[in-house]
Amino acid sequence: MTKVNAPSRFEARLLHPATSGGDDCWAFVVLPKNVSATLPRRGRTTVDGTVNGYAFQATLEPDGKRSHWLRLDQELLDAAGMHAGDVAMFEVTPVEREPEPEVPSDLQQALDVSPEALAGWNETTTIARLDWIHWITSAKQARTRAQRISNACSMLSSGKLRVCCFDSSGYYSKAFSAPKAAD
Repeated sequence: MTKVNAPSRFEARLLHPATSGGDDCWAFVVLPKNVSATLPRRGRTTVDGTVNGYAFQATLEPDGKRSHWLRLDQELLDAAGMHAGDVAMFEVTPVEREPEPEVPSDLQQALDVSPEALAGWNETTTIARLDWIHWITSAKQARTRAQRISNACSMLSSGKLRVCCFDSSGYYSKAFSAPKAAD
């Protein structure tokens, strides 16, 4: 039986992040838990959606609280005629097939010099590659990130196709969370 990805609809206020990383021109929403529960996974999930009728495709991030959050960049805000603080109507549908993730340059360089690791990488699924990348990019320090890249290459070389001990939802490890909203 083929699973049909049905759209989920919800209304949400666009929040402005308390700290925007130098880019003040974006907003975010946290999906209601009942909407998030309809998605195929608790980790990163790509959706086709609309906001106030304007179509987009985006990857939802886990919020560490068994839901997801969505970043709305300035281009999307402008196209949909919205600003932080506005209430908007959303519709999201999981994509049938996750798009290939962009491999960070430091990971790609490490894979390029290790044929065994690259072979393992190429044998994994798109979802597994998303998890590997998420595990690596969630490191808070450069040293930890470098160590995770080294460990990933070692694990992939030995035939391990899934990253171990990584909670892609952030629920148990608190590795991921939605941004804090400005007051």
